[in-house]
Order: sequence, then structure tokens, then C-alpha cells
Amino acid sequence: MPFPRSSGILLHPTSLPSRYGIGDLGLEAYQFVDFLARSGQQLWQVLPLSPTGFGNSPYMSFSAMAGNPLLISPDLLQDNGFLEEEDLSYVPDFPLDQVDFDQVIEWKMPLLRKACQNFTQKATKIQQKEFEGFCRGKASWLDDYTLFMSLLDAREEPVWTEWPDELRQRKPEVLEQWRRDLQDEIFFHKFLQFEFFRQWSELKEYTNAQNIQIIGDIPIYVSHNSADVWANPELFQLDPETGEQIEVAGVPPDYFSETGQLWGNPLYDWKYLESTRFAWWVERIRGILAYVDLIRIDHFRGLESFWSVPAEEETAIKGEWVKAPGMGLFNRILKELGNLPIIAEDLGDIDQAVNDLRDHFAFPGMNILHFAFGSDANNPYLPFNVVANSVIYTGTHDNNTTVGWYYEDTSDYERDRLQQYLGCAGPHGIAWDVIRLALSSVANQAIIPLQDIFSLGSNARMNTPGTAEENWGWRYRGEALTEEYSNRLKEMVIIYGRMTAISAQT
Repeated sequence: MPFPRSSGILLHPTSLPSRYGIGDLGLEAYQFVDFLARSGQQLWQVLPLSPTGFGNSPYMSFSAMAGNPLLISPDLLQDNGFLEEEDLSYVPDFPLDQVDFDQVIEWKMPLLRKACQNFTQKATKIQQKEFEGFCRGKASWLDDYTLFMSLLDAREEPVWTEWPDELRQRKPEVLEQWRRDLQDEIFFHKFLQFEFFRQWSELKEYTNAQNIQIIGDIPIYVSHNSADVWANPELFQLDPETGEQIEVAGVPPDYFSETGQLWGNPLYDWKYLESTRFAWWVERIRGILAYVDLIRIDHFRGLESFWSVPAEEETAIKGEWVKAPGMGLFNRILKELGNLPIIAEDLGDIDQAVNDLRDHFAFPGMNILHFAFGSDANNPYLPFNVVANSVIYTGTHDNNTTVGWYYEDTSDYERDRLQQYLGCAGPHGIAWDVIRLALSSVANQAIIPLQDIFSLGSNARMNTPGTAEENWGWRYRGEALTEEYSNRLKEMVIIYGRMTAISAQT
């Protein structure tokens, strides 16, 4: 569905400032929303909010439905009486500009356990009822997820395929025994999810009250070592005896890698999913839409055709395209849920069939300005070539920052083309020149990574595709959200019609 002309900022909550080593859903998140409102922004785009697994990547999660407990605010736990002031009196000397995930986990998880213990002792009857209602309402995924996480904590094997056969294959009597043995740990993980979604729901309510919508993110694939795959092996291409993958996901060689990207996620058994009327996908979309306003589907092209690589391969080169039932999937979701506020991440190796699927449902596609200047005037990402029903970005979380891209990644040809296109350099530098191109384009929505607002270099890059280390850690400092940036943004969105006349006067 097309969206109104607007603009926003891409920032994952882990990048928010906080004295606790990682961004969370506390005061600084509300201050960021206030900055968006003052700046005339109407969109806040986040990365997946799920609990992270390998490499701390939000795209490699233990669950497609759960929330990341590291985002829980200790200050809000204190406000609710589940932590005392003395519990927060000693905080390690965390880095200010990066997340040290190991250090954060070591300090924060015991704190969350203490909060859970206090909840069992101090929760009011209303809080207890809210907790019980949450657990009942989310039982379809929460029960499996909390048992899965408890088993990972309790057992020495770090991957579920290494568990004993009866546990790997989910024998009912074995699962029931483990639920009894691990009831305290299961309760802890349920408390984490209850508190995450309580804090997130309050933040979303505040954000929406400022006339700002949240764009969430759905990775097309889930992690093999996840509650989703362990609890629903029939949905994926797995060896029925061992649970190991037969074919894995990735993409062929592209802009980011000469050998392609071998993601290693399990592929869906689409025939089985079709036989269920795509029930798992419908519930996944329904669940995400309860906590965000719009959804960006990562690697949308995999819902038309997906790159299938034998599991034993070490690169993604020796794969093949296999047809996926995207048309049937979205027709079913449309029938169940109504109009779909979906953005299609249609980057990479795209053919006409992918475009047809996107356009059939009027999903906006994506345009990346970093890709616009490597060829001639026919380049589809040039601002005058994009269509109105699309979202334009300077870059995404997978790109370098605009300053890093311009000075480190572009060829002489690209820099010359960009300068010719601009006609002259602006007073605020290359990042703001490219921001202006995005905001002035005909694309209905424009999204700017916060790093570009600050004109930061490659040291502020969020992710480098194809690498597993030193990603996802960038953070900004609270004092960086100055009125100068706010005023500059607001001026531009008014000039380029991305703000209503009424909101422009407030």
C-alpha cells in the first residue's frame, strides 16, 4: 500500500545512549522520539528487535517473535519497584561509543534475574494479572521459546541439534519433565519477555502520540539454532532424523561480495507451508504488527525466488534460484489481516518477477543513493528515476556511512558523477548533500541513518555484510542531538513537502 509523503531516521535502539553500556527503552529512547518530533520526522525505523544470537546480529536470532532482553531499561525496572537504587549504584565503565556485548551481558543478566526475583515477591495483583494475561496471549510462541532458552542455559550443548534424540525430537513426556525441572528458569524468561514488551508498548504509544510511526524489520529467514526451528521443524528443509539443514539460504555474488553471501539459515518447506495456508507466516506478521506500524521485509526477493545452496558448501557461489509462492503467501496474509503496511527490501539480484510481485500488492520498494552514481542516467536509484511509491535512503545499516562511502568506497567516476549531479557542494558537507537528494526526491518516504545526520565516518558503520565481527555496536552520545540538527532537518522537510502545513507550524 502507498504511504504519505514523509521522512524519518534509521536508528536501532541498541545505538541509543545509556550509562548501562547499551541503548535501552528508557529515558534516552523518549528523548530520541522528542528529537524526531522537533525535527518534523514522522518515521522511526529500527532493525529486528529479537534476542540476538551468533555475532550479536539482530538478523540471527533465537526467536522470530521474542524481544531482546538486553533492551530492557534498568531505570524503568526501578520505577516499577523491581530494582532498588543501590542495585544501580555500581555500573561498569562501559564504552561510550560502542556496545561491548559480552560486558553488557555479564553485568546486565544478573541484574535482570534480581528484578525477576523481586517481581515474584513484590508484584501487585494488577501486575500479576497483566503477567498472566501476557503469558496466555503469547503462549503460541512464548511456551516453546522460554523452554528453548532454558534448555540452552541448562545443557552443555550450545545447539539444539546436539541434544539427545528424545529432546531434539520433542517427545511430549520428555518436554513435560524438562518443564517441571526448569520451571524457575522458564518463569525468568517469561518475565523478560513480559517486561520487554511492556516497556516497548509504552514507548510505541508515546511515539505514536507524537505522530511518528515505527517501521519494524522482519528478516525473511530465521536462525537454525532458534526456538522457531526446534519447535516447528516441519516448516523447514531439515533432515528429519538429525534436524540438520539440507539446503541453506544466501545470495549469489553481488555488490557486497564476489563469492556471494552464505547466510546459513534453513530454507522453508514451502509445500508444507502452503498446506497450512501459511499459518506460521500469518501469525508472524500479525505478531509484529502488534508492536510496530509498518514492516520492512528483509530480502523480499526470496519470497518470489530464493537462492538455495547445499549445506556443505563454504561459499554461496554454487547455488540455484528456486521458485517461492510469494503471490499465494501475500494473498493469504491480505485475506487474514487486511491492507498490508509492508515495505519490500528489493535490493540485490532483482528480476521482473520480483518487481511484479511487489507491484501487484503496491508494496513500496527501496532506493539507495549510494548505488546511484556508478553508471549513467539510466541508473534506477538516481532521484529522478525513482517512483513515488518507494522509500529512498542515503544508505542502510548494511552500507557504509555516507562520509565513509564517499571518501573510502567510491571510484573517481562515482565521485565525479555525484558532484556533477549536485552541481555544487553544499555548506554542510557531502552527507547533507546526499540527505538533501533523498528528501527532495519524489519517493514518498525518505529514511536517513542517524550517522549521516551527524556526518560520521566509517567508524560509525553499523554492519559490514559478509563479516561476523565488529558489527552492530555503534552508539551515539546524548549531547549529539542538537537543536542545530533538528532545525536543519525540519527546514528541509518543510521545503520538500514531507511535513504537513499544520505540523510544520507546531
